[in-house]
Amino acid sequence: MLYAHKLYSRNWPVFPFSVLDNLIPDDTKEYQNKSYREKLDLCIEAFGTSKQKRALNSRRMNAVGNDILNTAVTKAAANIIDAKGVSALIQDVAQDDVQNISIFLPPCNEDADKPENVYKFEDILSPAEYEALRVPAAAFVNITPEEITKKTEDKSHCSFVLEELKFLPDDEKRRDHKARCLWFLDTLIKFSCLKVIKKKHPMGPECPHIISRKLVKNFTSLTYNNGSVQNLVSASMKAKITAYVIALALHINNFQTDLTILQNDMKLQESRMMDIAKAMRLKVSKAKGLPGLENDQNHKLGTLSLPLPVQKASGNQQKRRKMN
Repeated sequence: MLYAHKLYSRNWPVFPFSVLDNLIPDDTKEYQNKSYREKLDLCIEAFGTSKQKRALNSRRMNAVGNDILNTAVTKAAANIIDAKGVSALIQDVAQDDVQNISIFLPPCNEDADKPENVYKFEDILSPAEYEALRVPAAAFVNITPEEITKKTEDKSHCSFVLEELKFLPDDEKRRDHKARCLWFLDTLIKFSCLKVIKKKHPMGPECPHIISRKLVKNFTSLTYNNGSVQNLVSASMKAKITAYVIALALHINNFQTDLTILQNDMKLQESRMMDIAKAMRLKVSKAKGLPGLENDQNHKLGTLSLPLPVQKASGNQQKRRKMN
C-alpha cells in the first residue's frame, strides 16, 4: 500500500492515502489551497494522539487569544487617536523625547546666576575624582608639540583633545586643571565606544580605580546574558556620556564648544547630538570648523548662556508635526 510522506518524528502517525482521501472535502480546490500546516492539523484532528490533539487545541486557543488582543489594542489606539487627534499625539511624543533625554543629563541649576553654575563642575567630577586625575594627566601637562604631532598621527586620542592640547595655558595651575579635564573627557569618549564591559579595569591599569568605578557605576546598565549579569554601554548610557562630555567641554572652552567635533569623536548622528545639546538648553549656531578638522562639514557651535532658552521639541519631531 502507498503511504503519505513520512513525518520525521517517532510520535507522528503514518497515514495511508486512502484514509487521507476521505479527509478531502468536496471542494477539492479549497483543500488544495490550504497550507501544509493546515493539512497536517486536519490529520492530527482526525488521527492524532491525545497529546498531539491537546497541543493543537492549545495552539489554536493561543492564536484566537492573540487575535483578540491585537483587535483590542488596535481599537484602543484608534479611540485615543480619535479623542486627542494626531497633532496632539505627535506633540506628546516630542515632549516625551525631550524628557527621556533629560533623565540622563547632569544636574541642571536653572536658577544659576552664571553659566558655570548651570552644570556645576563638582557634579561632573567630585573633589576625590579630580584629585585622582593628577597622576594620569601629568603626561598632558608636560606634553611637547612633537608629542602632540605624533599622537595626532597615531590617533591615540580624540580630535577634540588633540586640538585643545595645542592651547594649554602657561599658568601652571590652569594648565594642570585643563590637562585633568582633557584626560577625563578623552577617557569618557573612549569608554562610550565600548559595548560590553568585561574587565574590572576596562580603561587599563593607568586609569585610577575611583575613575574606573565611576565609569562602570554611572555610565553602564546591567543586563542578563548567557546566565550572567553584564555591564552594557547601552544607547541611553551613550546619550548620558555625551551629555557629560558636552558639559565638561563647555567648562574647558569658556561655555562655547564645537559640537560637530565631539559628534565625530563619539560617532553620533548629527540629529542625536543636536537633540542632546538642545535638551541641555544650549544655543546652537553654525560655525566654520577648526583648520584641518572636517572642513567639509558645517560645524555647529553650542553655547551655554543666560537666561536659558525654553526647551523645544527635537528637530525630527518638529518635521513630523509639519508633515502632518
